[in-house]
Amino acid sequence: MATAHISYQGNLRTQLMHYQSGTIIKTDAPTDNQGKGELFSPTDLTATSLAACMITLMGIAANGHSFILGEVSADIQKIMASNPRRIDKIQIDFVFPQSNYDEKQKEILKKAALNCPVAKSLHPDIDQEITFEFE
Repeated sequence: MATAHISYQGNLRTQLMHYQSGTIIKTDAPTDNQGKGELFSPTDLTATSLAACMITLMGIAANGHSFILGEVSADIQKIMASNPRRIDKIQIDFVFPQSNYDEKQKEILKKAALNCPVAKSLHPDIDQEITFEFE
């Protein structure tokens, strides 16, 4: 069975529908590529998917090692290259406010994040700059 369905909505916009859940996501071309930039662009989704995958894998790793992931957030920056137009770099800054992880748990979380399926699926020419700030 297919994972999702996509349809063109006109004006450089698409609508994506996830078959299993029925969730809808819409995209727009970015302002630097003829779009309005009013929604996530496809490349924004790629960069954001990397961070979401990493957080998910950190949660799985924490569960598997019998500790709670707790609050974590991330800021994502996508940097584009030209000729050809592509994602050149994804910077993700993870913040763990008021964390009380020991050094072993911190390493478990970092290793899980850096080995998520999206990270391993992206082309090696895409620089993935990932930081972890345990407050």
